[in-house]
Amino acid sequence: MTGILDSVNQRTQLVGQNRLELLTFRLMGRQRYGINVFKVKEVLQCPKLTSMPNLNPLVKGIAHIRGQTISVIDLSLATGGRATTDIDKCFIIISEFNRTIQGFLVKSVERIVNMHWEAILPPPQGTGRANYLTAVTNIDDELVEILDVEKILAEIAPIDETINETLVEEMAAISPEVVRKVLIADDSSVARKQVQRAVQSIGFETIMVKDGKEALDKLVDMANEGNIYDQIGLVISDVEMPEMDGYTLTAEIRREPALKDLHVILHTSLSGVFNQAMVERVGANQFIAKFNPDELGAAVKRAVEK
Repeated sequence: MTGILDSVNQRTQLVGQNRLELLTFRLMGRQRYGINVFKVKEVLQCPKLTSMPNLNPLVKGIAHIRGQTISVIDLSLATGGRATTDIDKCFIIISEFNRTIQGFLVKSVERIVNMHWEAILPPPQGTGRANYLTAVTNIDDELVEILDVEKILAEIAPIDETINETLVEEMAAISPEVVRKVLIADDSSVARKQVQRAVQSIGFETIMVKDGKEALDKLVDMANEGNIYDQIGLVISDVEMPEMDGYTLTAEIRREPALKDLHVILHTSLSGVFNQAMVERVGANQFIAKFNPDELGAAVKRAVEK
């Protein structure tokens, strides 16, 4: 199983083609789940876990892996299911989200599946643990659920969303001619609200959408109604989203004559050296990792001061 990601560096070519690869796994039931390979650092048999006082109840224990101390989250329990049992027979997915590394305890890990983002769809109403889903897809005639890991992590370790007062004051002093409206695209409800609160605290209105296709459709509709630059100051987009990812959204914006000069900030929990090259290839103006409100606020400031 440790070799399942051996060719991950070769997979970077999928980024920007509206494609991804999902690592599929199961928890304590029959339901099948998926996680983007780019967020996975390693998959291994669950090692011995150490219990520590005052751990969050959703954290099964601490693992010592390659010189790092990593919290291992019981993913079944974290999404409202029953606690994982027989953990010595289980696996942990070592993953990097939002500048943190953690392990997700899962019952079994299956395989990597090459997918097109158009096949990744928003979850239908009433599907499973809907509060913890960002998307669903179909693999081998079976529903695969993609979990909102950002929501899970926010419940375990909430992020300080306060923006520095100096930045707030600086934003209040910028020219009144600046269009103070931002379009925010993110499939995670938690991430959307985090970004919304950050930009609202520096005096911007927001338009909220759940994926790249919805964002592009909204922008095209706005451009048909009048000059887009009189209506919106910039776009802040996640990278991973159902139907159309943030890289493809950016490329489509650059292809549309009425939209091509919009300032685009890619704001993502993905990490890796390939990201900067992709930012340049698709034409995004800035790339920042989730979630630091001061960095996000400063990126908005740079966008409107350009």
